[in-house]
Amino acid sequence: MVSPVAWWQPAVDLAIALVLSAAIGLEREIRQKSAGLRTHTLVGFGAALFMLVSKYGFSDVLGDSVVLDPSRVAAQIVSGIGFIGGGLIFVRRDAVKGLTTAAAVWLTAGVGMAAGAGLWQLAVLATVGNFVVMLGLTPLAARLPRSKHAQSRLRLSYTDGRGVLRQALAECTGRRFVVDELSLEQAGRSQDTGTVMVTLLIHGPGSIGDLTSRLAEIEGVLIVSCDDANAQHF
Repeated sequence: MVSPVAWWQPAVDLAIALVLSAAIGLEREIRQKSAGLRTHTLVGFGAALFMLVSKYGFSDVLGDSVVLDPSRVAAQIVSGIGFIGGGLIFVRRDAVKGLTTAAAVWLTAGVGMAAGAGLWQLAVLATVGNFVVMLGLTPLAARLPRSKHAQSRLRLSYTDGRGVLRQALAECTGRRFVVDELSLEQAGRSQDTGTVMVTLLIHGPGSIGDLTSRLAEIEGVLIVSCDDANAQHF
């Protein structure tokens, strides 16, 4: 057990884990992600607590005939955190969401483990690295050249009976886009309003921004929206 004189050491480790985990969670909370401030804080705080229990919790049973491996608890933390991360990842319409948040939870557990192990400098460095990735690499990734094979999903809402879809398809092919799939939304056609909602999956080397701007100018088009069909939402 921890001696009364040295009780403050694990307390400081826990406090550092709490602060650093909360800092990581705050960034996720601001972005309105499924796992935010409380989840990340509890993950890091709990990981640090497990590490401290592994370090100090069994000292009273140690002896010549009892040998313990404190690293086993750390290994179980790494395995167990996967269940939380897996629950944050889901797929909707071919779009994978939650990967980055799950990775942040995984990193937060590592930060908590490092703090619980007394490796404060490593925990702080990992937290700084998290913000470098989240705040620095996200805009950089958005500026990277787009692959001509990457799919985009276009949604068009337009007035029926004006040949809008034909013009929209002509604009897509004229701007070197290939239409991979065309489908009506489940409640796409409304007899009362005379509007149709369609979804187009397209890919090509052209500019998506220019295409959507041109589609919005077609007479009869009511709404144009576009997103990356293979997007991994951060």
